[in-house]
Amino acid sequence: MAAYHETELAKLVERVGQAIDDFRSGQMDAFGVDQVLFQYSRAAKELWKFCNLGPVELTASLITRDKPAVDWWGRGAPRR
Repeated sequence: MAAYHETELAKLVERVGQAIDDFRSGQMDAFGVDQVLFQYSRAAKELWKFCNLGPVELTASLITRDKPAVDWWGRGAPRR
């Protein structure tokens, strides 16, 4: 479970890193980065909740059954 959590969290962190790189290169403004950070925070919380649902065996079985994989970034998107 820890490996899954770390792998998925790394994908979310990559998005933050890309947003910061885009900000530094002038391709994104501070508001855009703030929106990415907000979505990252929500997505990371959803991932954490999932990985800490209860018994590791139950959560692991959900991971192996999930086809396609869970879009944690999408789950962190603001509701409009």
